[in-house]
Amino acid sequence: MRRLAIPALAVVPLLLAGAPAGATPADAPRPVRAVVETPSLYDDSAGGDADADDPAIWVHPTDRAGSLVVATAKNGGLRVYDLAARERQVIPTPPAPGPDDESGRFNNVDLVSGFRLGHRRVDLAVVTDRGRDQLRFYRIDPVTRLLTDVTAPDVPFAFSADQTEVNEQRTAYGLGTYTDPAGSVYAVVSRRSTPEVGLFRLVERAGRVSYRPVDRLTLPSAFTLPDGSGWSPCTDPGDGPQVEGTVVDPATGVVHLAQEKVGLWRTRLAGGRFVGTPTSVERVREFGIPARYDADEEDCVTDHAADPGFGGRIAQDVEGLTIYRTGRTSGTLVVSSQGDDTFYTYDRRTDRPTGRFAVIDGTVDGSQECDGAAVVSTPLPGFPGGLLVVHDGQNSPSTRTDTNFKFLDAGFLR
Repeated sequence: MRRLAIPALAVVPLLLAGAPAGATPADAPRPVRAVVETPSLYDDSAGGDADADDPAIWVHPTDRAGSLVVATAKNGGLRVYDLAARERQVIPTPPAPGPDDESGRFNNVDLVSGFRLGHRRVDLAVVTDRGRDQLRFYRIDPVTRLLTDVTAPDVPFAFSADQTEVNEQRTAYGLGTYTDPAGSVYAVVSRRSTPEVGLFRLVERAGRVSYRPVDRLTLPSAFTLPDGSGWSPCTDPGDGPQVEGTVVDPATGVVHLAQEKVGLWRTRLAGGRFVGTPTSVERVREFGIPARYDADEEDCVTDHAADPGFGGRIAQDVEGLTIYRTGRTSGTLVVSSQGDDTFYTYDRRTDRPTGRFAVIDGTVDGSQECDGAAVVSTPLPGFPGGLLVVHDGQNSPSTRTDTNFKFLDAGFLR
């Protein structure tokens, strides 16, 4: 298996035209409002340790009203919702393989259409199980609109050598799927607490779904700034700057990666491999600013007064990525700017910045600290411009740790 590594100390390209280095946009984000929201998920023992994270949208092939939103809830498993945001199905995570091992924890989800399973084509929900360091697969039945586990019993670890390494939790994290022109299906999977990204090919095993690794790349952890000084993003001790948000353009194989503390990257898939060296699309605002880990606070402390002015617009962390497609290669890339509760948009073909929006309070409350997002441009009942689903990390009003998902009409993205 070939590994593609980028030099650890790399010259940083400046932002694309339209976004001056170090600038914070003077214009306020466009306000948009959700139509409906899913029920609260509570990250406590009474709530089953359910913590909303990442959604995916399945469009029913013959009945658009039967479309579904499939979403991860970490230790709370998978949640399946209809277009009215009502919960239809709960799928638990797998148990720990041993008494001292980690149980399942579902982090990210994406969809695959028309995967050959046995003698038929099926649609799959693909999930990263960061607790077990595996990918898991669920067939979506268009008749019952229910998901069934079709994961092969012997799926390998995605990154770890053995169960001891799995328990250290440098495991499968972010996820984006891609079907190439020849019909081969791949999953781009990031590794938690590291800058590594793996490429896995999905395969059938006796009527079940498994995978095998085919390529890997490592994004930089250290950078040379334009003034010649060096900089590395602050992380928890022993960790590297991880990637979570991942999306692959189905028409071109272009891959966008959200390295949370660094910025937005672009690379490409071809022939079942990562091609070329990933390039920077935009850096986070905090890029280049000195920061240190404070053990008492258990967090990084950033010295904003020492900002050298080399950052971009996105407020760390860079999180969910999704593409609103208006044509074969036209449309909008949506990027969650978690640190300021907004979203930035880019031209799908060129990565040129096109705007910024925020999901604010309306009939339901807005979205804060968004992790995952998903969008389709297909008109759906109640969503004539298509459907945008975003995570809300601070659902309100609530006196408990409360998260959920907001459903919006996506027509404003045209």
